[in-house]
Amino acid sequence: MSYLDGYVIPVPEAKKEAYRALAAETAELFLKFGATRVLEGWGEDVPHGTATDFYRATLAEQGEAVVFAWVLWPDKPTRDAGWGKLMEAPEMQGRTMPFDGKRMFWGGFEPIVEMGRNEIQGGTA
Repeated sequence: MSYLDGYVIPVPEAKKEAYRALAAETAELFLKFGATRVLEGWGEDVPHGTATDFYRATLAEQGEAVVFAWVLWPDKPTRDAGWGKLMEAPEMQGRTMPFDGKRMFWGGFEPIVEMGRNEIQGGTA
């Protein structure tokens, strides 16, 4: 069964294009290092909750959107090796990120349900 990484990041709306470019470059590396799919979504219909929500989870500030992303891997060993290669990749060294990484959260997940079509129609960020 596959393995899934997910992450959520608050990104200043004024830096949307810079983030999109970074996400596209990073997605290419994820795929190069063994991922089978990378999806990044710019918050468009993200309601404010009464107990918790994406904004509270990331401490998003006025003028920031929430990005929800996931990377699908064939298995956990490929994921572990892929992340190691990503962190060592020359393209990732010395980068200035267009977001506050202290408010990013992430995790690795073992799927408990996995079904669907292989192809997902692309959108625009």
